[in-house]
Amino acid sequence: MSSMYTPIDVTTNRATNRAIIVDDEEPGRVMLRYALSAQMNWTILGEFSNVASAREFLNAHEVDVIFLDIQMPKENGIGLARSLSNLDKPPLIIFVTAFNAHAIEAFEVHALDYLLKPFNTLRFIQALARADEILTERRGYAEVLRSYAHREEQAAKSVAGNNQYLQQIIARSVGEMECIPISEVLWMSSASNYVELHLEKRVVLHRMTLSAIEKLINPQDFIRVHRTTLVRIDQMQQIKVVGDGTYSLTLVCGAQVAVSERHIPQVRGFFKA
Repeated sequence: MSSMYTPIDVTTNRATNRAIIVDDEEPGRVMLRYALSAQMNWTILGEFSNVASAREFLNAHEVDVIFLDIQMPKENGIGLARSLSNLDKPPLIIFVTAFNAHAIEAFEVHALDYLLKPFNTLRFIQALARADEILTERRGYAEVLRSYAHREEQAAKSVAGNNQYLQQIIARSVGEMECIPISEVLWMSSASNYVELHLEKRVVLHRMTLSAIEKLINPQDFIRVHRTTLVRIDQMQQIKVVGDGTYSLTLVCGAQVAVSERHIPQVRGFFKA
């Protein structure tokens, strides 16, 4: 059963951002309703307790932003977001969930943001600001994503065409695009089709395989020490044997990474230099 809620729009002199709330639990819908009602320039067109009723509404109405729970009966929020992401001008998706286990899936369906319940006011306002920025510029989110893809494509072509190594990575996490200089990456580890970029104080997830990124970076800066790990050469501090055919490399930043027997001769060579 769906729950509908359509307040009167009192901001008659300016356009409003049209939103719907999809959450099978009423407290979740109420929390979002009150949080949005305190913000100017937002109108809630409807509230829905399941994906089917929300999908039916979306087929007949234009919506700018969907505040979407993930774990719901029958069809979850990821399924709805995945189907919407194929549209030419999809609504922006802001996941609001009590679980953080679906963050990578949210990333894959181009979610604008991922709020964990209970969220604080500042975090909520930040999510609204991101949505408002895109909507105010009158750019569909699909266009933003195409722009991102184009920039990465051009960066790859630049590397291949000009024989220059990659100087920065445009990493897209949930709701954000960030330019990360390669010089700030201390080491990289593989996470399936993603690479974890280990910086001084944080880790950034980037959608690219470790093998693909290895072809783009300067081999004089990074060395592969394991099938799952690349490290910055000037970070290598100490190598030691930890077992039969197994080794551990300590980095200047304090991290310890495994070194495979296959790569140990090359790693040892740097310590002899």
